[in-house]
Amino acid sequence: MNAAENGLIPGAANSAGTKAYVARFAGTLADEHFSDFLNTRIKLSSLGVGTFPGGVDDVTDVAVAAVVARALQSGINVVDTGANYRLGRAGRVVGVGIAKAMAAGIQREEFFVVGKGGFLTFPDGRPEDPLTFFREEVVAKGLGKEEDLVQGVHCLSPEYIAWQLDTLRAQTGLETLDVFLVDQPEVHIPLIGKEQMYRKLMDVFTMLEAAVQANKIRYYGISTFNACRVETDNTLFQSLTSLIGLAEKAAGQGNRHHLRVVQLPFNALMPEAYTRFSQVTGQGNIGSTIQAAFQLKLTIMASHPLGKGLLAREEVPSLQEAMPDLADAAQRAVQFVRSTPGIGVTLVGLSTPLHLPDLLAVARQLPLPKERYLAMFEKER
Repeated sequence: MNAAENGLIPGAANSAGTKAYVARFAGTLADEHFSDFLNTRIKLSSLGVGTFPGGVDDVTDVAVAAVVARALQSGINVVDTGANYRLGRAGRVVGVGIAKAMAAGIQREEFFVVGKGGFLTFPDGRPEDPLTFFREEVVAKGLGKEEDLVQGVHCLSPEYIAWQLDTLRAQTGLETLDVFLVDQPEVHIPLIGKEQMYRKLMDVFTMLEAAVQANKIRYYGISTFNACRVETDNTLFQSLTSLIGLAEKAAGQGNRHHLRVVQLPFNALMPEAYTRFSQVTGQGNIGSTIQAAFQLKLTIMASHPLGKGLLAREEVPSLQEAMPDLADAAQRAVQFVRSTPGIGVTLVGLSTPLHLPDLLAVARQLPLPKERYLAMFEKER
């Protein structure tokens, strides 16, 4: 059954489409607001809309759909969502927002949608007995085994993550997601060890390589919280070169792998991905996660730029001094992350249209010059 028969929108972000999108905003947004999705010539906005936060209610659904629709029409062409976000409701409202934007003239090839899977989708809220839920909704349906579950909330099985991928495709109305991320696979390491986690992750990568061939996704990657910030001797540490090795095996000998994105937290209070030299780079030296990713042709997408809201409420003196022209702490926090050399997209979670103007105000600014950016680190020492 093809996309039209499924009622899904065909296509995906491509070079011509995203360049046309950049041209739409030539009079209002600087070209520097957009960057290359490495090795593809696809243009991504330096800021993207995240859909994790917000209440589980109809009012928030309407608000998030409005944010997505307006953002896509205002120069933000990256939208991030997850199968578990807002108890599985986020994907649907992203679909509503996309439909509104496309009705207003935005083309499918102009925007880039990020999906995630791994954390369980609890449509009725977290159950009192997660194991019983898992047995009934996952094991009984052939989507995973009990040994694939950790902490009662995360399942690292190819079948379950494939189900979440298909669910997001149906919810968003898109035949093809531009990238799909395995969300925080490192949570399995304390229970089963890194080697066994890698075995499970390679099975998931193998499924995702097949999903590329089936036109369900264009690329894939991982989303992390701790794995790319901690020291190398930390149990949760993830090596980018090891992940690429898994992807190469998953793709099969002689085939090009499609691992292209690493998402990680980054903000003025959590700068480790830039300041901690912990990764082997493509040139054989040691660098930060952000430096190594660039050399390895992996695009970095930064999450948590506002530190779960703290940096929107509290000023960081070095940021305030460096960016007095911006209106508030939230704008300065986002501009700091967005200006970090090597970060491709900064994702900002929004659950109300009232906060979108802050994002658009930053989009109209040039990123900070490198010298001015680095000077902020000197101020904090």
